[in-house]
Amino acid sequence: MTPTFDKLFETTENNLALLKVLAENSFDSILVTDATVKGKIIYANKSFEKLTGHLSSEVIGKTPRILQGKATDKKVIDRLTKALKSGTKFEGKAINYKKDGTPFIMYWRVLPIKVAKKVKLWVAIQREGSAII
Repeated sequence: MTPTFDKLFETTENNLALLKVLAENSFDSILVTDATVKGKIIYANKSFEKLTGHLSSEVIGKTPRILQGKATDKKVIDRLTKALKSGTKFEGKAINYKKDGTPFIMYWRVLPIKVAKKVKLWVAIQREGSAII
């Protein structure tokens, strides 16, 4: 009999190994931020580096606002802020900027990571949309 998914990953060690493989090999950009008011980046995967041109070592300790610029829709950012304050998930798209200043459309989901019903971290899953001319 084949073990169920739950049985395969019932240990913390297995869960951490699974999460590491998923995050490091995802085609999507993944950012993890702390759940404090400042929301500093504590993890960025290789796809984030490829998407934005920012090395993970450069963004750790900064906020995702480093991706925003003059064409970033403030209404979308306001919706994101509201979701963060209420501890709920967010989905949207906005114009963001690569390290070299190139604008791009970014689709993203932001999900709360809760422990004992308290938000401890946020994970953002991001991908590039159509090119901006």
